Amino acid sequence: MTVNQNRKYVFIGIFLFIGLVYWIKAFSLQIINKDYRGIAENNALNKITLYPARSDVYDRNNELLAYNVHIYNLVVFPRNIKNLDTVELCDILDIDRPKFAKLMYSAIDHSKVRKHNNEYNKSAVFYERLNKKQLIQMQENIFKFKGFFIEPSSERYYALEGAAHLMGYLTEANENKLAEDIYYRPGDLVGASGLEYQYEEQIRGTKGFKTVWQDRLYRERGLVKSRNALVKPIPGPEFRTTLDYELQEYGELLLNNKRGSVVAIEPSTGEILAMVNKPDYNPNILNGTKRSKNYRKLLIDGRRPLYNRAIKGQYPPGSTFKTVMAAIGMQEGIISDSTRFGCSGGYRMGSLRVGCHPHGSPLDLKNSIRISCNAYYCKLYRSLIDHPKFGSVRNGFTKLAEHWKSFGLGEPLGIDLPGEKGGNIPSLDNLDRRHGKSWRSSTIISMSIGQGEILLTPLQIANVACIMANRGFYYTPHLIKGIGATNVTPKKFTTRNHTSVEKKYFDVVVDGMAMVTKPGGTAGRTGIDGIVICGKTGTAQNSHGKDHSLFIAFAPKDNPKIAVAAIVENGGYGATWAAPICNLMIEKYLNRENPEYTTKIPHLEKRMKETIIK
Repeated sequence: MTVNQNRKYVFIGIFLFIGLVYWIKAFSLQIINKDYRGIAENNALNKITLYPARSDVYDRNNELLAYNVHIYNLVVFPRNIKNLDTVELCDILDIDRPKFAKLMYSAIDHSKVRKHNNEYNKSAVFYERLNKKQLIQMQENIFKFKGFFIEPSSERYYALEGAAHLMGYLTEANENKLAEDIYYRPGDLVGASGLEYQYEEQIRGTKGFKTVWQDRLYRERGLVKSRNALVKPIPGPEFRTTLDYELQEYGELLLNNKRGSVVAIEPSTGEILAMVNKPDYNPNILNGTKRSKNYRKLLIDGRRPLYNRAIKGQYPPGSTFKTVMAAIGMQEGIISDSTRFGCSGGYRMGSLRVGCHPHGSPLDLKNSIRISCNAYYCKLYRSLIDHPKFGSVRNGFTKLAEHWKSFGLGEPLGIDLPGEKGGNIPSLDNLDRRHGKSWRSSTIISMSIGQGEILLTPLQIANVACIMANRGFYYTPHLIKGIGATNVTPKKFTTRNHTSVEKKYFDVVVDGMAMVTKPGGTAGRTGIDGIVICGKTGTAQNSHGKDHSLFIAFAPKDNPKIAVAAIVENGGYGATWAAPICNLMIEKYLNRENPEYTTKIPHLEKRMKETIIK
């Protein structure tokens, strides 16, 4: 046997050995190993996302505010579609061909490559919320529609339709959200406003997934045998708010068919009991297949139902601001509780005139609050910022502005809702630009009665009521009461914020406010028998129409349980609309546990509920 023949047999042996190895491997894969045998039979490996349930949200009394409803969606892998019978699919879903084309285009768009993490061929929702009939028919015929499968999901439902500005709503994650957070994939829902947005990371829970085999008809055939084939989703923890469901609902009835806001706060904690906005909207219409259509309708609505007036609306506080001015005036030694100023139909200085309604004169401090005398506060204002101890009117105004800011005015309070505005406390530069650098106290005297450049949000105005109730301090208003089992409130919401005015000066102001809701006070006809309500009326000038109606109040006078502020746009005098609404809210909150409770001012309640103000 030659050397060449030996080499020939060696090569033949090597090839036979390699062939035997491959044969054994194939036998093992196809016969012995059932998982890999399944690969041959079932040619689709699918990693399915398991979505967690978002947090159930409760009010302070364990009433359910937001929860999840189980639904089923028809999902598609556009790349896997084969021989699709669009006629039959449209018939099952009860849609026409143009609608089918629109849905398919959207699904294909959602399944595009996400370059930032190299993901591709993602599934996308084709049709949301299959009804019972559609679900049964799709389950029976899903094998006919290659590339489609049914995916269980959940939909958010809100029990308090009028609390949309607080609870918020969900929307589809946009490109920016997808780029900044790899947690989300195209088609995922994310909090778009309110608490849903503010606490999205806590409320959303944590996704899970399962890796399964699908047969040629895209039917699920079971989990892949792997340690990591199934990761269960973790639902969002229980979320508890400070809201009072019943009080919120009542406020919505009182403010119905009007424009404005009502904010109620527990002074001793800063916990928001109610935050009513009108016009509002039903957040449940922003679920499902008509989400985008309904959102566009809300967006173009001239009444601005999406606008959270309580934290974004900026209004002159009107005479409610006199409570702040009175406290500061005493702190600076400009006035005392016995200081009297005369009024003869208003304040006059040269050509300057600030009008006032007829009343007795002169008045001391408490009665100036009771009667709401404009002349009293114009004189206080000028005496303060023109005082020689400040050296100049600019220094005097700077000192006054510092006091205002200690009341939480001129910047956002820090509520746990997105988009809060800070109102306006003008700076010296602002005043210079508007009035020139030669302005004097008389130039900006309208600020003494809460007009002119002074702008506050309804939340800030309600917080002023809290400061009066607490005699000089406040807690940052908030909606969170606890998350999960711990129910721990963030420290920033449990820290006192003190004003620059000493406690002793607030007692005088509070005494004056207690006189407002008694006979002879500006809101005397709205008082509640058996409850000492401390309040202050306000009327804010409106360049676009009728004046706005404002009121702040708290009760009881000692150890207050609730503070409320209301603004009714184009409502006129504070006592006409805002005062009855606030006092009815207070009465409801304090007396509702009495089984014999009925309002003591039913005529006002009826008028608030039924009257339309355009």
